[in-house]
Amino acid sequence: MTRAVFLDALGTLVELEPPWEHLRSMVPEEVSDRRLVAAVRDEMAYYKAHAHEGRDAESLAELRERCAAVLSEALGADVSAPELVDAVRMSAYPDAEPALRELRGRGLSLVVVSNWDCSLADVLRRCGLGSLLDGAVSSAEAGSRKPDPAIFASALELAGCDPDEALHVGDTAEEDVAGARAAGIRVLLLERDGAAGAGDGATRISSLSEIEEHL
Repeated sequence: MTRAVFLDALGTLVELEPPWEHLRSMVPEEVSDRRLVAAVRDEMAYYKAHAHEGRDAESLAELRERCAAVLSEALGADVSAPELVDAVRMSAYPDAEPALRELRGRGLSLVVVSNWDCSLADVLRRCGLGSLLDGAVSSAEAGSRKPDPAIFASALELAGCDPDEALHVGDTAEEDVAGARAAGIRVLLLERDGAAGAGDGATRISSLSEIEEHL
């Protein structure tokens, strides 16, 4: 019996507005759109690799300064940490709130498990999802990042259930599928574009509305 559903954040519950669109007015005109997009992608890759280092307000501020430095170097123009933070804007996918309400109505515990810094819970609240969740476990707070199964141990403790009573939903095979399986948790791979993925044997869904079919 499924007692808890764990969900990834970015790409699963929330989406990122293209930061380069918000940064365009802050960057000199001589910086091409192509270079701006490439520089932002460099910064995003750096953040992804270091998100777990933003464990508290102080270390998160320091991480953001490093991310701004990576972006500024790639651009050849200065972008401050506050400007970068302002350009990173999230919103919930249209299917997120209805799916969470349906799952909550079934009496399931809902916990977000994501490779993120300590601001994860605040981001989910700003996206209007906080009240629909029982908690959030970030890699920064857990001290481990997917696909390390240790991050799921924190989620299982929060949900008060065993691995065989949980279901994880995420959008990456290398992090979500591998991590959940290593923790002994069933997993659904979300592919919003419907594209066929690698042969990892994972059960695929194209919308969060399909979760209830696999409980």
